[in-house]
Amino acid sequence: MSGDVSLGASGQDKTEQPQEYAAFKVEQRGIDLIPDAERKMKPSGLFWLWAGAVFNVEFFFYGTLIMTFGLSVGQAILAVVVGNLFYSLLGWASLQGPETGTTAFMVSRAPFGQNGNRLVALFNWVTQVGFEIEGVYFVVATVILLFLHYGTTLGTPAKIIIIVLAAAVQLVMPFFGHATITKTLRYLAYVFIIFFAVLAVFTFTRLHLSTFHQPSASWAVWTTALVLIISVGGLGWTENGNDYSRYLPRGTRKSSTFWSAALGGAIPSVVLEILGILAFTVTKKTVGITQLGVPQSFPAWFVVPFLIFAIIQLFAINTIDLYSSGVTLQALGIPIKRWGAVIVDTVVCGVVTGIILFHGNFYADFAGFLLYIVVWLSAWFGILMVDYLLRRRRYDLPSLAAKRGGLYWRNGGIHWPAIIAQVLGMVAALMWINAGFAVPSYIGPISNHFPGLQGGDLSWAIGIVVGGGVYYLLARREVREEVASPLVTH
Repeated sequence: MSGDVSLGASGQDKTEQPQEYAAFKVEQRGIDLIPDAERKMKPSGLFWLWAGAVFNVEFFFYGTLIMTFGLSVGQAILAVVVGNLFYSLLGWASLQGPETGTTAFMVSRAPFGQNGNRLVALFNWVTQVGFEIEGVYFVVATVILLFLHYGTTLGTPAKIIIIVLAAAVQLVMPFFGHATITKTLRYLAYVFIIFFAVLAVFTFTRLHLSTFHQPSASWAVWTTALVLIISVGGLGWTENGNDYSRYLPRGTRKSSTFWSAALGGAIPSVVLEILGILAFTVTKKTVGITQLGVPQSFPAWFVVPFLIFAIIQLFAINTIDLYSSGVTLQALGIPIKRWGAVIVDTVVCGVVTGIILFHGNFYADFAGFLLYIVVWLSAWFGILMVDYLLRRRRYDLPSLAAKRGGLYWRNGGIHWPAIIAQVLGMVAALMWINAGFAVPSYIGPISNHFPGLQGGDLSWAIGIVVGGGVYYLLARREVREEVASPLVTH
């Protein structure tokens, strides 16, 4: 396979003129098969892309958030360490990008078929937009807090203007595309590391763990904290992995791709979440909107710099989700350019953010969102990885790019073993979930069935195992036959 086949907005195979991979130039590629000549990214660039996104106040907040569950310091740190080991999942979910030169939900056509893939692509689009809404909501709330800090209370018209401006600013990097995101996040990572080093100094100078007493929580509570860390970390990023690794050269070592993605996310996650845990023990005074503030473990003069950096960091991490939601919208079959999809998603994000800001309960909605996305995501990841191993890491690229026909068309573009595995994996995940404090409130029947595990949440694990296991049983013979097909050229 020469790598010169690409997929336009209409979904049809075509040969395009070479595109320049350059920062601050609008990327014309979307769900195309990226030609080898345009793959200029290096593994170090992938590492710093993820580091630049995850060195973020959100992950500092996640550390304080799990402490509000009632965990002891030791339990919280254990949840962070164990939970972030699952950035290995992001590493695995980044391996297909260099091999195929296309996005996560184009690779997903191999197990699901062109039309069957629309189901999980829709799930992912909703998930990405949900994370975008989270980021823009935090940005808007932080700007409102800055005005309040200087004695100005903003009314409804001013808040609407801030939402519009935040959405417009958020649009910029994803609009320009992959090269711009990679370069910008690399340099922002250096700045963010210095910022959090200063924050750590402030926190450690005030830290006295001997004076903080919070009894250990139950197994059920600990597993709920664990699934939150996994969902916002390694598993929660798997659907983005190939969107960013696809610009790595085809010959990139798999180990380099794996570790660049996994460590780029895991290192800042562990550092910031533990810092958030320790900050929680320092003071109950918070900086932030009601119920969503982070501990003010720093001097009063640092509040304004903290809020300004928080806004920049939130824009940075939202870039990852907005870019991916754009290419996912294309994978759904919407005939639209990548940059056009980014604009559509930005508008949707701004409108929903406004609705939540004025009429919603963000804390309850957000907690439920983080817990429930694991239901579909765990099953999809299990299927994708089992399919990858069954086909011995070989894909037919023209078939991935074809709108109709090809090796993955099968029964009208639907591969029923994957659909059945996805549904059963999701049902299984719902059987062992604990979202009792979320909206909607729900506790799976298995969660309270086993002695000593009452209220536990192992939705992420059972979703992966059942989804992947069912797909293996139903599809192994067919996929192996596909691998042996003369159509498979890579």
